[in-house]
Amino acid sequence: GPDGTVTTELPAEAGDGPGGDGAAGRAKGGGCGPRPVLEVASSPRIVEKHSFLLADLGGLLPVHLTYTPPVEGSDVPPARQPREATGSAALARWAQESCALGEVDGRAVRAVNLWDFAVTELPESAGRAVWSCTRATHWSGRGDVRIRLRPPAGNSLAVAHAESTAACGRFGQHVLAATLWRAPSGRGYQLAAGSREVAEISATGSLTTRTPGRTLALPAPAAPAPPAVLTARLHSGAVITA
Repeated sequence: GPDGTVTTELPAEAGDGPGGDGAAGRAKGGGCGPRPVLEVASSPRIVEKHSFLLADLGGLLPVHLTYTPPVEGSDVPPARQPREATGSAALARWAQESCALGEVDGRAVRAVNLWDFAVTELPESAGRAVWSCTRATHWSGRGDVRIRLRPPAGNSLAVAHAESTAACGRFGQHVLAATLWRAPSGRGYQLAAGSREVAEISATGSLTTRTPGRTLALPAPAAPAPPAVLTARLHSGAVITA
């Protein structure tokens, strides 16, 4: 509008698929309700054009939404900082992950960043999936995170969550995540992915392998065998676990 604000809605999702964890923001019938967001832009009189995205999550103050896009390539790509979630790619990704906002306590949180930390090719030519970490930063400074996997069809799958953690933030930039995924054929796979500094991923236990790169896909072991234990070696030589 003329005052530099635009109100829109993040579209409703149909609910989490298998592996979902029951988002608190779901509407009746299992889907997430649409979430109004407000894009605030600087005055036309200001030379530098700025805009940012705000969401009402039930607190006294709106929550600032940001987005960190994925980095790809065989070499170690440079780090990317959270950016304003006002571009078309950021808005599209937030629309896909809007269920995650239902899990945020808007009374205590000042900002939520959606970080797409890896992109993986799914087995059986099932397409590309995006691994994301949503970090909710509280006014107190603590951060809560949720990791999700977004397949090319269907809804995002909940992978992991943690409270009061540095993960997926400025002081926790190294991430390794893993989950079980079922292909359209019905066959199960154990998937893993790491952030930009990961050089190789290793699996031990029911399955043993070592694969260079930031992603891994293994046939899931037959029950009752537990999933493989996964670790990742960073380019620095340090080791992290899923």
